[in-house]
Amino acid sequence: MSEPSGDQLRQALDALAKMRARLEAAERAKTEPIAIVGIGCRLPGGVRDAASFWALLAKGVDAVTEVPADRWDAAALYDPDPRARGKMSTRWGAFLGEIDGFDAAFFDISPREAARMDPQQRLLLEVAWDALEDAGQNPSRLAGSAAGVFVGVHSHSNDYWTLQAENPAGLDAYAGTGTSHSVLAGRLAYLLDLRGPSLAIDTACSSSLVAVHLAVQALRTGECDVALAAGVNVILSPEFTVAASRMQMLAADGRCKAFDERADGFVRGEVCGVVVLKRLADAVAAGDPIRAVVRGSAVNQDGRTNGLTAPSGRSQEALIRRALHQAGVTPEELGYVEAHGTGTPLGDPIEMEALGAVLGSGRAAPCLVGSVKTNLGHLEGAAGIAGLIKTVLALQHGS
Repeated sequence: MSEPSGDQLRQALDALAKMRARLEAAERAKTEPIAIVGIGCRLPGGVRDAASFWALLAKGVDAVTEVPADRWDAAALYDPDPRARGKMSTRWGAFLGEIDGFDAAFFDISPREAARMDPQQRLLLEVAWDALEDAGQNPSRLAGSAAGVFVGVHSHSNDYWTLQAENPAGLDAYAGTGTSHSVLAGRLAYLLDLRGPSLAIDTACSSSLVAVHLAVQALRTGECDVALAAGVNVILSPEFTVAASRMQMLAADGRCKAFDERADGFVRGEVCGVVVLKRLADAVAAGDPIRAVVRGSAVNQDGRTNGLTAPSGRSQEALIRRALHQAGVTPEELGYVEAHGTGTPLGDPIEMEALGAVLGSGRAAPCLVGSVKTNLGHLEGAAGIAGLIKTVLALQHGS
């Protein structure tokens, strides 16, 4: 066999260099930083944007109130005994105001269809539009693009369907599309003519953070160049609160006392939050406003624990370690953790122990831990997006 010529060797080396460059690019894409370029939010306490959210946090506002009369008769259903059948052991919640208001004409939706739409769908349209404006993104320029929509929503936030289904004779075609959780994402994609992934995600309390995780993955794999990640939760009827009472999950005083020796459960709350995400390099090139950067994320499951709703400390430790590794960050570099922190005597100690096991040793400075649930209650399927937005605002304000 003859020896390869100089030209053949150069061609082989050139091909090897190109292959190595492609592999390196593929590896970089797996951990490419993702920029948060826009925020939209509606929260209890009159919060309608990021600025008013920060004002609420800075003042330490408690946004929990008694259940508004237009939701249900709290006095008639209240019983301090969580074992009482058909009753709820709380009169409290963190509620959004004016959820019946909606500019249907702005979104080219007929009044009849708008009336059948779950307030969660209406809120998502409004807040997503706010987030795009905050990001300086012209919605019309996204039309026809592979932009993605990822919405976290809890399966028990289907109250508007329950209310309409009480009168089967009144149901029409709009009641079906108006109350489907899949249409939360689908309607937003339809409105903006987006052609990328469109998903409604229900992983219970982690739903909106899983939505962010999937949006980050889609951006890194090139499935989309812009992604809207969101969470929404609205409480219109008392049924799940009754069930949560029977499960003895709710705090007697209607407050989430995160990581407090008085912790005795949570209080339910409402929110809609949206973040606009782009690959960091693309955001820099476009001159977008960069509020914060997502360096890594991870998802896992508890597996078999002491009970279906009981968390696993080992799984939480593994998750934190995986997220740190994916982000290329050491435990000592973390200065703050926005925790789940529901204020339950079972979950809080397990969460804090997992954080301590991963982040606690060899530190030169403390790592602070907080939970926005102390201000707003447990926002259920949208809890994570509120915590993420809070953390972004804290970074921006240096607090």
